[in-house]
Amino acid sequence: MANIAPKIIQLEADIAAAPQLVEADFAEVAARGFRSVVNIRPDGEALDQLPNGEAKRAAERQGLTFRHLPVMSLNATDDDVVDDFARLMDALPGPILFYCGSATRCTTLWTQAAAARIGVDEALAVAREAGHDLDFLRETIEERIDWRDATPARAPAVAASCAG
Repeated sequence: MANIAPKIIQLEADIAAAPQLVEADFAEVAARGFRSVVNIRPDGEALDQLPNGEAKRAAERQGLTFRHLPVMSLNATDDDVVDDFARLMDALPGPILFYCGSATRCTTLWTQAAAARIGVDEALAVAREAGHDLDFLRETIEERIDWRDATPARAPAVAASCAG
């Protein structure tokens, strides 16, 4: 059986990231106490990746809740993608393991989704400790938080000024 233990990156108490899983990894994921697994990779991204359908069956055989949120690297900072990731963090039974090719995309999404809750500095520090320097995203994250914190009266005015 594969051993993914060294590859799991703990981002917070109930959220972790990992690089690509193989079918045998799902038994270990379940044994380590995870209750949900989310595949971030689009099918066909790499020749050697486990297809999503097979990953889902492997996860479900182990009693894990499984979701697929296919995100291409170039879309990892899109607001709707970050929102979808955050919704999964909130909705799925934890602990949750997100996985992608190298865990970078998962960590990038987590950092953006968690920043409003734990602070931009803390989210970026966790990412750095996990081996991912995402400081280049600071401005994007801060702008997203500022936009979300806008009052309802201010938000349409900002949207209208961006439209023209």
